[in-house]
Amino acid sequence: QVQVVESGGGLVQPGGSLRLSCAASGSIDTIYIMQWHRQAPGKQRELVAHINNNNGGTTYADAVKGRFTITREYAKNTVYLQMNNLKPDDTAVYYCYLSIRPQESSKPSAYWGQGTQVTVSA
Repeated sequence: QVQVVESGGGLVQPGGSLRLSCAASGSIDTIYIMQWHRQAPGKQRELVAHINNNNGGTTYADAVKGRFTITREYAKNTVYLQMNNLKPDDTAVYYCYLSIRPQESSKPSAYWGQGTQVTVSA
């Protein structure tokens, strides 16, 4: 069984920084991709950042380029989202998404974190 747990988030003033963490544990064989998504009130969930766990390649939504950085610790099965120069429009619930092949399976499955609230307000 695979578990995915997020941490971080909270209330920050505009221009501030936060770091989110997402750790996977359990019977993991391979993690293929790691992503961060967010969902603001009344809006659809959107992809914020993506990292290929094999080669470290990254992509970002235009709205966060230059401000957010996604990284991972391969040995710890953990992905991070460093968020700098936060704006009120970044207020949302942030979710990590991992594509993981469990040890007992021949195919990868999707795993979501529980979500963490990020609020940017003065």
